[in-house]
Amino acid sequence: EEIQRETAYPDGKVEKVLKNGCHLIYFPNGTCKKVGSDGKTVTITFFNGDVKQVMPDQTVVYYYADAKTTHTTYSDGLEVLQFSNGQIEKHYPDGKKEITFPDQTIKNLFTDGQEESIFPDGTIVRIQRDGSKTIEFNNGQRELHTSQFKRREYPDGTVKTVYTNGQQETKYVSGRVRVKDKDGNIIMDTKL
Repeated sequence: EEIQRETAYPDGKVEKVLKNGCHLIYFPNGTCKKVGSDGKTVTITFFNGDVKQVMPDQTVVYYYADAKTTHTTYSDGLEVLQFSNGQIEKHYPDGKKEITFPDQTIKNLFTDGQEESIFPDGTIVRIQRDGSKTIEFNNGQRELHTSQFKRREYPDGTVKTVYTNGQQETKYVSGRVRVKDKDGNIIMDTKL
């Protein structure tokens, strides 16, 4: 671009005004600030390789050169971090966070302390504030983990519960109930 005016300041800063209306400001430490002809688009290239862009809509895009990470802050408060390994984090203004991992697993962290992970195979894991966990498998099975037991529910209606003391209870759709002790010995079976 053709330079319209160039000014050198005593502090070592140099400002160039281009004919297209852009302003380029060079700082002694190697940082360069470019103000677009619209006066609203600003790009700062720092001496360490970081780049900060401010868009006309006040969106701020900051690239961290060492970490190869881009942090975008939108005017509505949404923040998006993109990491070099492909991980993407979205931080919403209400405090919710959504993380997409390189394997495309999606983890949602809610403001009330609950978590939800959605795996590429369709499995969904939900963790409640009390630490209990629900797992929904893509084959229709469900598991519930609490501090007292682990329970698996099968699509046919069978429910198997394993208690913390090791005792197992299986309830079948037919109404049959089988209970085993911690060593696997049957202590009750209501075969119908």
